[in-house]
Amino acid sequence: MTGLGSVNSNYSNSQYYYLMPNNNTISHTYKENAEEQIPEKTILTAGLLQAFAIFLHKASKWCGNKLMGGKEFTNADNINKVAQDMVNKNKLNVNVDFIDSNNIRKYPQALQAELGPVARGENAFYTDRFKLAVAPKSKPSLILHELGHAINAHKGKFLKALQKSRIYVSAVPTALLILNGMFKQKDNNPNFVERNAGIIGFAAFLPTIAEEGLASIRGIKAARETLGKSINLAPLKRNYFFAWLTYLIAGIGLGVAAKQSLIENKR
Repeated sequence: MTGLGSVNSNYSNSQYYYLMPNNNTISHTYKENAEEQIPEKTILTAGLLQAFAIFLHKASKWCGNKLMGGKEFTNADNINKVAQDMVNKNKLNVNVDFIDSNNIRKYPQALQAELGPVARGENAFYTDRFKLAVAPKSKPSLILHELGHAINAHKGKFLKALQKSRIYVSAVPTALLILNGMFKQKDNNPNFVERNAGIIGFAAFLPTIAEEGLASIRGIKAARETLGKSINLAPLKRNYFFAWLTYLIAGIGLGVAAKQSLIENKR
């Protein structure tokens, strides 16, 4: 589960599928020592974009806090039952674990760095490389979303492609810079890339937004199938909605980052 100027490298790593953009880093710093030749309008636009980036960062943190502060929809035993049903019905080769400060030590040192936020109750993730889905012991319901990722990873090439697309999102601002240079107009008027950089950046993140939503839907559906219609899924839906919002915000953030990159290039 990241950000504007450069989408966090931990999040971009294809090994891990977080409940929220990792570290919720939505920031991009516009260099204030701009050349005097930069038009006043360009400087103003850059300042507005930076202010919006700060707002997005705060909004993402707020959503994350609402998610982690939300109550659980049922007890840990029921959640574990749903998780096992998801593994068995979908024939997943995935180990499920609930992490705290005690059992984190059983994992290899290299993996403990990724498990740290989970043990602190700040995130959850699924890793296809290690065939592992983990959630905080303090908030076990997050595991159903992560198993939704595991199901997506084994449900055909299209869903797998949606997951893998997140590897490339951090390169979008740089790619747009290159394209903008290739199609630069002689009269210095904005070309298609420059005019639509924000929209293109956001569009590049849409596959991730869609796949995250689908992972949550799978978790909610599995809870209903295993526990029956009498279970109150409203708290689970609420929590997953806030998790999904962090990705929507990250997508908007990527669009802002793309636009900021082109503005900085005018220096």
